[in-house]
Amino acid sequence: MINIITVDGPSGVGKGTLCQLLCEHTGFHFLDSGAIYRSLAYGVLDKKIELENQPGLVALASVLPVEFIDGKVWFEGQDISLTIRNEDVAGMASKVAAMPAVREALLQRQKDFARQPGLVADGRDMGTVVFPQAQVKLFLTASAEIRAERRVNQLKNQGVTANINKITQDIIERDQRDMSRATSPLIPADDAFVIDTTDLNIHQVFDKSKQILQNCGI
Repeated sequence: MINIITVDGPSGVGKGTLCQLLCEHTGFHFLDSGAIYRSLAYGVLDKKIELENQPGLVALASVLPVEFIDGKVWFEGQDISLTIRNEDVAGMASKVAAMPAVREALLQRQKDFARQPGLVADGRDMGTVVFPQAQVKLFLTASAEIRAERRVNQLKNQGVTANINKITQDIIERDQRDMSRATSPLIPADDAFVIDTTDLNIHQVFDKSKQILQNCGI
């Protein structure tokens, strides 16, 4: 049996940082499913594939030329680690992720990441669809306002000027799309542990998560 920890939730709740800490704590492998969808979105934009061209989207998803090497994301040999974090790519990722045929094409690719000694999986439907057998399922949440503040600070650290009102609106719209889509909506698994990170720093979130893992025997 492969131990699997899933960490689901919307953008800006601290999933990525928590997963990194959990990987260091457990020695498990890491799956950033969001990076897979963002890489697909990057490819869609780069190759100018129209959203109406579902066969083209599915074809790209089926052979997605993405690799995760030394903490970086590579697409056709090009480092796109920073590019896939911009708002255009994020918006496109949310749109293509709402398409059932696209999600199906990427499903097995994600399942293949599960191997010994274990896996920490970051995403939106890791605990509900991709790894429903996971031993520990965490679901992080936070207010749209605090998530927008975190995103603006992140962009500032990268030297990028951002409009907090626009980012807040983008987050609200993306949440609505993710929660209302027919396939794999953004919801906690029935057996998930929900952690509201609005008023918590990452160390407090990590401490809560470690306690949950300990209680679950991991």
